[in-house]
Amino acid sequence: MHPTKNDIALKVRTLIIAQLSPLLADAIALKLQTKQAHWNVKGENFIALHELFDKVATEVEDAADMIAERIVQLGGEAEGTAQAVAKQSRLEEYPYTIADGQKHAFALSSAIAAFNEVGRKAIDKTANAGDAITADMLTQIVRGLDKQMWFVESHLKETTRAQRSQVA
Repeated sequence: MHPTKNDIALKVRTLIIAQLSPLLADAIALKLQTKQAHWNVKGENFIALHELFDKVATEVEDAADMIAERIVQLGGEAEGTAQAVAKQSRLEEYPYTIADGQKHAFALSSAIAAFNEVGRKAIDKTANAGDAITADMLTQIVRGLDKQMWFVESHLKETTRAQRSQVA
């Protein structure tokens, strides 16, 4: 831990950083997955999805930046290298062989949902640890990505939604 005048107890800061570090890896992985979809989408609604995926990537990049900066504010070390992300990310690997817009919308919305699930858990854990600032930051991030997920899911056809509900 780096020295800081932050008045949050060392034990609490250590716990918060332990929550944020894998979330940072997840955010970086999600950004890369979003760019994978952005670069490779084809077919119906190409331009709408191409532009939407780029907007999602920007929002996820901003989220990763906030998480990394909070880690450092608390005295930790933000680990954002490719190797650290590969080791720490809990997101499933994005499928490389898809091009269809519907399949990308489904895969990307699933990845955002997985990120937000662990994000919500981190909100609760950081709030329970007494760090309202981090909990608020994470709430802002998850709220924004819930909105982006809604935008992405709006491109799914009804049959895809029905198939998704059968899987759940």
